[in-house]
Amino acid sequence: MTLDDALAVYLDYLRVERALSANSRAAYARDLTKLVDYLAAAGVDEPAAVDRERLNAFLVHLQETGLSNRSVARHVSSVRGWFAFLLSDGHVDVDPAEILRAPSWGRPLPRTLTLDEVEAVLAAPDPDLPRGLRDRALLEVLYATGIRISELCGLRLDDLRDDGQLLLVRGKGGKQRLVPLGSKAIEALGRYLRSGRPALPGADGRALFPGRSAAPLRRQSVWKRLKELARIAGVETPLSPHKLRHSFATHLLERGADLRAVQALLGHADITTTQIYTHVTRERLLDVHRRAHPRGGEGE
Repeated sequence: MTLDDALAVYLDYLRVERALSANSRAAYARDLTKLVDYLAAAGVDEPAAVDRERLNAFLVHLQETGLSNRSVARHVSSVRGWFAFLLSDGHVDVDPAEILRAPSWGRPLPRTLTLDEVEAVLAAPDPDLPRGLRDRALLEVLYATGIRISELCGLRLDDLRDDGQLLLVRGKGGKQRLVPLGSKAIEALGRYLRSGRPALPGADGRALFPGRSAAPLRRQSVWKRLKELARIAGVETPLSPHKLRHSFATHLLERGADLRAVQALLGHADITTTQIYTHVTRERLLDVHRRAHPRGGEGE
């Protein structure tokens, strides 16, 4: 089996067995194609001929091309996943990537909106226009549930459950979860479904938030609209669907929510992914202490 064949088999595995999205598979393909091309230039064309020294040399090559440590670390993750698959599937006898080390890059803390900024953005859509009712419902759902932009765009009318109090969300890998909406989101969705959605193009389709046709609203359209609403609201913090997701998690934890519950709501497979939000709340507590405590540090 050549490296090209091995890569094709792995990408098919990611599609069929792991049910990864097209975007995720494309990212893996880009990273691993770089490795295949690098090895081909060195005369290596079979997975069994790849050793740890060649993989380490590939990482050095990536750094020399100017890639950040974070990007190199992502490549390491892709390579590890590929060779772990090849080993488990019997295509190689030894995994040369098993102890491959990624460069340290640190994990940036997610930036969030303040409560005042959230309220300003939520109030920005015009309630007298069908699109304004849609935008308010869309914003309320994003902030009430913390769902990803891909999950939002994939929502259907029949995903509203329990008289509209719960939302069925289809996450990564085809996994489903039920998330509560909360009174404000339920109210905004009700107004949108009664008076907004019927007046918008695509109202005869199944998408909860249709675009110009019956097809779901595109992610790029949501991004563009959120930036416009932030401008209207006078919010200078860059606004994105993921920023609302970060704000959702951080605001819950700041008010005493259980970390496991937040993990379930966000659809994180690993709780360590959720734990980054505890760092955000600790940073805010430290900042409050420094500013407010007589011996906190400021003003001395």
